Amino acid sequence: MNGDALKFYRSAVGRCVGNSATLALIAFLLPACGFSQITAPFRSQENSSGPVVPVSEASLLEAARTDTTGQISIDTAITSCPQFKIWPRDRLLTVYDIGRVGDGLAIQYRGEITKTARECRIKPNQVTVKYGFAGRVLLGPRGRPGEVKMPIKVHVTDRDRKIVLTQKISIGVTIPEDNPVGYFSTVREISFTLAPGVPPGDYKLFIAFDRGTSGAG
Repeated sequence: MNGDALKFYRSAVGRCVGNSATLALIAFLLPACGFSQITAPFRSQENSSGPVVPVSEASLLEAARTDTTGQISIDTAITSCPQFKIWPRDRLLTVYDIGRVGDGLAIQYRGEITKTARECRIKPNQVTVKYGFAGRVLLGPRGRPGEVKMPIKVHVTDRDRKIVLTQKISIGVTIPEDNPVGYFSTVREISFTLAPGVPPGDYKLFIAFDRGTSGAG
C-alpha cells in the first residue's frame, strides 16, 4: 500500500477508535491492500447448474457487507450471456478537496465496486441484461458522515471492445455517524440489438466510476 493510501485507511480506522466495531473494521480494511479475484455462487436462472441466487439488491448488498477478502467479481459460466466486468482501473474513485487531488490528507471519500452479477433474456436479435453491482464508500480525513453521490457508467461493448451503448447511473450512499464505511447496491436492466451474425456472448458489459466528478482523482 502506498503512503497516501496508508494515511487514508489509518484515518478511516481512527474514526472508529472507542467504538466496538474497531477490530472488525481493521480486519475489513487491511485486505484492501491487495485485491484477489475469486468466484462466488451467483448464477443466472437461465441454463445454470448449481444453486440459483437471483440478482437482487438485497443479495448483492449482503455479499458486499460480508466480504473481507478484497475485490470479488461475481460471475456465471453461461457463455451465451454477455460477461459483466469492472472496467480496468476504474474500480475505485477517490474524491479530494478541490485543488488538492493526489493529497492523501485531502481525501473526502473513496468508493469501491466489489461485486457484480447478471442474468439475461435473449431474443433472436436483442439481449436484455439484468445486472447488479455493489460496493462500499470509505470516509477520508476530510470526509463527513451523510449521503454522497457515486457517479457510475455501464458500457456495452462489441467483439472489438468498441462501446455501442452507455448507461449513466448515480448511486446515493449513506455513511453513518458511527462508522466510516457505507455500502451500496443496485439492480438495473439494459437492452441492445445484436449485430447480424454476432452471438450474444461476444458482447460484454463493463461498469466504471465516472471520473468527471469534481475533485476526482
